[in-house]
Amino acid sequence: MSTLPDQDPHEIPEQYPHDGTPQSPSREDALSHEEVLKAVHSLFPYDLPEPAISEPPPAPGIAEDLPLFQAWSQPEPPPPPTRHPNFLDVLLLTGLALVGLLTAGLLSRSALYFHLWGISTTQKALNDVHYTIGSMAVLYLVTFGLALLIFPLIWQQGLFAGLHWNARAADRRFRTLLGAALLCFLLAMADEALLPGPANAPIDKLFDTRAAAWLLFAFGVTFAPFFEESIFRGFLLPALCTAFDWSVEKAAGIHPMPLDPEGHPQWSLGAMVFASIATSIPFAYMHAEQTAYSLGPFLLLVAVSLVLCWARLATRSLAASVLVHASYNFLLFSLMLIGTGGFRHLDKM
Repeated sequence: MSTLPDQDPHEIPEQYPHDGTPQSPSREDALSHEEVLKAVHSLFPYDLPEPAISEPPPAPGIAEDLPLFQAWSQPEPPPPPTRHPNFLDVLLLTGLALVGLLTAGLLSRSALYFHLWGISTTQKALNDVHYTIGSMAVLYLVTFGLALLIFPLIWQQGLFAGLHWNARAADRRFRTLLGAALLCFLLAMADEALLPGPANAPIDKLFDTRAAAWLLFAFGVTFAPFFEESIFRGFLLPALCTAFDWSVEKAAGIHPMPLDPEGHPQWSLGAMVFASIATSIPFAYMHAEQTAYSLGPFLLLVAVSLVLCWARLATRSLAASVLVHASYNFLLFSLMLIGTGGFRHLDKM
């Protein structure tokens, strides 16, 4: 077998080292990937897929998964929770109260027309316990009868659940709430000594008979505390708390506080203080006519209302403020009952 010309058969080629083992070609002499593909394609022609072009890695600090339309593709944050009762609920309750007031007025007119209880004029009806208590009872019953039907449709829960009745919380703090009622009673005694009301207040004229006194007693410890607390501490107080926090949230651009585990709103301390004061003024004004708008009884009612607001907010229970209110009225009527010998001597009031 002939050898290549000008080549010594005993000469080791340069690509082999002195020990005779083959050595891979240097990196400079290696063919590129594209050159290999072209060489193979020249011998075996076929369609080659386009080589994948790898994109350079993103620059540091740039998010890799930013969508082209980020604001459109990302879901919007959930809306803030709806807090009830709010001012719209208060306005709706006001409309229902107007219906109740109209109904009470029509029934009073009808009673005057038939001279019930011997009353035939409006002036006499204003000082007759049957008309005054009867009109208030009709107003309350019609208003809250409609509320029992309408508000559950809006709140998707019962009226008492939406107003946070929470009788268990009132039961757990029963003694503390009775102490709060006793505090209100002591405030009333101090107010009577320091800033007494007028001698012949309009409310005194209602105690004209023993039967009227007992009727006022019964109404004052049942109907009046329940319905007044439902209006002022059930609707108005939470609505004012929510309005205060909503204003702060909008001004500061902060998110509202989440609802509590029972689905009721939570409020800041500033909101509760503001709402308690703002609730107590109309509460005292509503009763001011009974005491001829005198300063002493008005200040007393503001103080009592603040205690009632504390009971409602501290226990998160409307039943708690109703209990304090009813107990306070019971202590007042009991004092009158003792002082008049069982309402036999009303001149001693």
